[in-house]
Amino acid sequence: MPTKTDLRATFLEKRLHLSPEAMATANNAIMAHCQALDYTGIRYLHLFLPIDDKKEVDTRPLAAWLREAHPEVNLVLSKTDMQSSQMLHYLWDEQTQFIQHRYGMTEPAGGMLVMPAAMDLVLVPLLAFDLQGHRVGYGKGMYDRFLQQCRPDVQIIGLSQFEPVESIDDAAEWDIRLRKAITPLAIYEFNS
Repeated sequence: MPTKTDLRATFLEKRLHLSPEAMATANNAIMAHCQALDYTGIRYLHLFLPIDDKKEVDTRPLAAWLREAHPEVNLVLSKTDMQSSQMLHYLWDEQTQFIQHRYGMTEPAGGMLVMPAAMDLVLVPLLAFDLQGHRVGYGKGMYDRFLQQCRPDVQIIGLSQFEPVESIDDAAEWDIRLRKAITPLAIYEFNS
């Protein structure tokens, strides 16, 4: 069985080799699945803006759709501190100013802070995930720390261009698992 390190290297390489056409097709399919989700009762939805150089799932069209179809949903973005591996979360509204992080991330410069406990739904970027809902990111642990601060009932949904692997060898019991994962082909649901 592959380890997180193996999967991180393999899936980052696979993602970087996706053609623009394959990326567009995957993003459109993921967007359609996201539009099919039930947003009833969702007040604060945390999402990420993609690191384009790493070919992450493009959430910008989803944000635009949510603003139009679900104006009651408040969108939240993070600003990262790479030294402490912490994330601060800000309401994304018409006053939000953005900065370009040296690691290629577009982040809010500041604004109205939103505490992790307020989040109802968190969309998580993924490199890989398995059939039990374990996830693999870039390995800094920032989302782990953030998700530990969220309520136990928060919906954690991963977005990935690739289908799951069967199992991750070094997944730990304390890893915070996904509730769902969305790929171009399916919406996967996991028991927590």
